[in-house]
Amino acid sequence: MKKGFTLIELMVVILIVAILAAVAIPILRGRLEAAKWSEGKATMGSIATALRAYQAEKGPTGAVPTAIIGTGATQLGFLAADLDGTYFTSGCYAISGVAMDPLTFTITCTAATSTRTEKPTNPASVTLNQLGVFN
Repeated sequence: MKKGFTLIELMVVILIVAILAAVAIPILRGRLEAAKWSEGKATMGSIATALRAYQAEKGPTGAVPTAIIGTGATQLGFLAADLDGTYFTSGCYAISGVAMDPLTFTITCTAATSTRTEKPTNPASVTLNQLGVFN
């Protein structure tokens, strides 16, 4: 007597694997976008830390930082290469709404301005405020 699988049993297994793949691929694609954005969010956290340190050093009446990159009284001191990552470049980050007393700011990371080929596409941008809330 020969042992083995029938054609129908093999087709059922292939069908089950195909269904699992059809369900898993969209879920994994969403996870890839979230993973890409985690790089941008980590860099935004570093910029927020630099803003807090700047405010602590300059005091509530100090000059308001207007740029992230470069040195000078109104810049945070990052070099352009400091903010370059796998998916985002230094041109992706911007600060706005900065006030020193009390410290308020909004950091925006925009994926469309990245020169990387595998940049995230959804969402188009993410913001971080002084409370540590991402939108």
